[in-house]
Amino acid sequence: MRAAPHVSGNVLSRIAIIGSCITRDLWPILGEAPENLLYVSRTSLPTLFAPTPSGLITPDAPPGDLRPQPYAALVADVRKTALAALVAHRPTHIIFDFIDERFDLISVGGGLVSHTWEMDVSGLLDQPPFASAQTIARASRACDLLWRQGADEMAALLSLTPLRDATVILHETQWATQYRDADAALRPFPADVEILEGRVSSIEAQNARLEAYQTTFARAVPRAVRVRAAEEFCVADVGHRWGLSPFHYVTDYYRDVWRQLRAAGA
Repeated sequence: MRAAPHVSGNVLSRIAIIGSCITRDLWPILGEAPENLLYVSRTSLPTLFAPTPSGLITPDAPPGDLRPQPYAALVADVRKTALAALVAHRPTHIIFDFIDERFDLISVGGGLVSHTWEMDVSGLLDQPPFASAQTIARASRACDLLWRQGADEMAALLSLTPLRDATVILHETQWATQYRDADAALRPFPADVEILEGRVSSIEAQNARLEAYQTTFARAVPRAVRVRAAEEFCVADVGHRWGLSPFHYVTDYYRDVWRQLRAAGA
């Protein structure tokens, strides 16, 4: 059954997500169907504000096995259309999460893009501008500096545009270190996990980076409402709709975050 949009007072909620499936999946996992939702994913604060790379061609239709929504996210990251769409959406609530802030960045054509799985399979990396592109490793100081600058630019956008009237919500999280198997038994993840094929990182490093990003953003946007699931719910689920991953959680995780978002009017 299609759920009615949430109403706060006399205002119909228009929600925007700048983040990942950990926030977007709240609705379908809990049996809801969101309305008035803008979903911006597979991006990074630095790439949102970077110039549009020159010389890249993005086909109208998704190439290969890419589904329409992930391809649209890739095109938005390359073409830098997300921020204009965000302002035009006139959201009452903007929810940020930083799970997608795990990919390296690529400096190409005078701009920046995220090196996601969608980028790998899209064929864009075979285009001429990438012949002289440079990778900015996620774990590098250069990426840290770009990210802090992106957080400051986002803070300015949130205060100097009509977005100043929106409730800003920071969905804080951590990668799970254990998961429930098919028999509901807890199993540990290995210390190192694959970000993309051939690119490995430790869960500990990812969680330290997430904490740093969340702290930086909260300082830059002090009005942000911070929500976080209870620690005991930060457990992955082998039966998750998208498969096993350190950030595909058990249902109780989503219920706990959902409750906090509702309290914030979203």
